Amino acid sequence: MSAFKQRESSSSSAVTIGVDYGTESGRVVVLSLDDGQELASVAVAYRHRVIDRMLPGSQVPLPADWALEHPSDYLDVLRLGVPQALAKAAVAPDRVVGLGVDATSCTVIPVDASGTPLCLDPAWAHRPHAWPKLWKHHAAQPWADRLTEVAEDRGESFLSRYGGRISAEWYFPKLLEIFSEDRAVYDAMAGFVEATDWIVWHLTGLQRRNSCTAGYKAFWAPEEGLPNLAYFEAVQEGFRPEEKLGTEFYPLGTKAGTIRPEVAQPLGLSNEVAVAVGNVDAMVSVPAVGVNAPGTLVMVMGTSICHLTITREEVRLPGVTGVVKDGILPGWYGYEAGQAAVGDMFGWFVERCLPPEYHRQAKERKQTLFEYLEDLASQVPPGSRGLVALDWWNGNRSILGDADLSGVLVGLSLATRPEEIYRALLESTAMGTKRIVENFEQHGIGIQNLLACGGLAQKSPLLMQIYADVANLPVQVTDSDQVPARGSALFGALAAGSNQGGFDSMAEASERLAAPIRHRYQPDAERHQAYLSVYGVYRDLYARMGQDVDQICHRLTAIRRAERPTDVTAI
Repeated sequence: MSAFKQRESSSSSAVTIGVDYGTESGRVVVLSLDDGQELASVAVAYRHRVIDRMLPGSQVPLPADWALEHPSDYLDVLRLGVPQALAKAAVAPDRVVGLGVDATSCTVIPVDASGTPLCLDPAWAHRPHAWPKLWKHHAAQPWADRLTEVAEDRGESFLSRYGGRISAEWYFPKLLEIFSEDRAVYDAMAGFVEATDWIVWHLTGLQRRNSCTAGYKAFWAPEEGLPNLAYFEAVQEGFRPEEKLGTEFYPLGTKAGTIRPEVAQPLGLSNEVAVAVGNVDAMVSVPAVGVNAPGTLVMVMGTSICHLTITREEVRLPGVTGVVKDGILPGWYGYEAGQAAVGDMFGWFVERCLPPEYHRQAKERKQTLFEYLEDLASQVPPGSRGLVALDWWNGNRSILGDADLSGVLVGLSLATRPEEIYRALLESTAMGTKRIVENFEQHGIGIQNLLACGGLAQKSPLLMQIYADVANLPVQVTDSDQVPARGSALFGALAAGSNQGGFDSMAEASERLAAPIRHRYQPDAERHQAYLSVYGVYRDLYARMGQDVDQICHRLTAIRRAERPTDVTAI
């Protein structure tokens, strides 16, 4: 049992609340600032999940590669999760001094001047572009390509901060998509707001856009600001994105405001609770695991993986999704890379590809399907079945930055069993991480160990051992399965400050509140050698399917998109 699992509080110390918004659910954690104990955690599933086929309450179909969310699901996490967590922790409202929020990014919401999402207005509810676009909304890839092409032609200096390629997952491709495909929605929105900032706006009544998402997702830098208007005009005439993004961004760890009374009362909180500026679910995790020096690659594992590391001096290298000064920790350059399909891919296989006998056998053993497959896959030798997968079920985030790439599985035969495919999928994500580590090291950023956090890292010892064996690096797993929410609670303590029982510096907060290590995995030399030949095939496929001129995956993506509707304007 984790030392951080819902212990009853026996002191009157201050506590903070962290709220973490994931892809299909939100988590609320109550954290003691006296001893760093997680007094309670509550998960709230989104009622609407990921909206990728049809708009809620209508018959409006969505094209391929769309991924939307419902803003009411975000509010449900607060409305249901906060009171439940406080009740489980047996915490009086006057002990809560701060609250922090993180969310997936770039997940962005078109809003009116009051901050109300356009999709909640019946006049706009039937228009897909009026809805929040989830991070994995990849339909904006053509606009990402256009933004990249123009930046290259003009020699825009900002492009090298993002590995030389703009991702469909980011802010401007999604905004340009709206500008180009539904100008009425674009003109109606007063702002295009990150989900984490929208929640802070809802809580405080104040719009406080955070510097982290601006840096990693919207090309902003503290010294340079945003790219100049001439660049955006060259991309698309009349495109003036500053009017939807704004130009003022607030540093991480600062106080956005306090909770509005009309919001605080239903949550069972005081309206004096300090609310931190919003953050990204990945970046918020780094201080929560106590990393404060180079050499560690933090892996925030869930539906996808974000890989994060830091250096004192800036290194601009290809294949990353961003390097931002003070983007993760103050005084450091923070690097982000990632894999867009991990838990999502495993979930797809378990939900869609298992025969009835596997469901029956798991039930007889009183195991979940994941537990049953883990047992079976652990008996399959490393890569010995001749299967290799490319983990591109949601496209490739790093190092190719191409959302139009798709999953690849090679080596199937009539003797192939489901557990062998499942193990190949597990191994493919480890090989994707190894490719990212190689890219860092080839450009002078050394990685000595991997530190994994998130529910996936907790639930699959087999997966973590595979990562150690493939990468030939030690892997540590934190003693908390709610690290992003824990990190947000840490930022809530910074917003409160020492006068209210919180902290005045990131270093102190991280030292006091960081989750310890629960498991350590050492690489096995024999298994690593077995993986080297498989990894060689992976690297060859990686280049041929992702980089060669033929672009097979792109051609298949075009066929898939042609089978779905394309008109997303008024119906």
